[in-house]
Amino acid sequence: MSAFLKDGRFLPASPNAYNSLGVGTTQLYDKTVVYNHKRHGEFKLGGRKFAFRVKPHFPKLLTTEFLLVDLVNNLDWLAEAKDAVLKRVTRRAQATDGPKLRRAVREYGNERTKNFL
Repeated sequence: MSAFLKDGRFLPASPNAYNSLGVGTTQLYDKTVVYNHKRHGEFKLGGRKFAFRVKPHFPKLLTTEFLLVDLVNNLDWLAEAKDAVLKRVTRRAQATDGPKLRRAVREYGNERTKNFL
């Protein structure tokens, strides 16, 4: 990944990680999303599919708060029933560390996510 990007600043994430949040997502995806500062697009590396997305900000490690924000940011391309997932996201957000979630929303959320969370 570092050699492909010619940069060590990236965050690999899988939509499968949303399943660990307990918000009703159960689908398995065969693609890994790589947040980075340089490349955008779909690439196949080492026989695996990667979706590279240029983002100005992303954390160094996946956190529960980031995953909640990322899930709402990417809700439109998930296979699950959106309304049901959003209800569960609301409950999960209430059980999450408030200051950490607010910071994640501010730093990583798109406008719809900011309005929702």
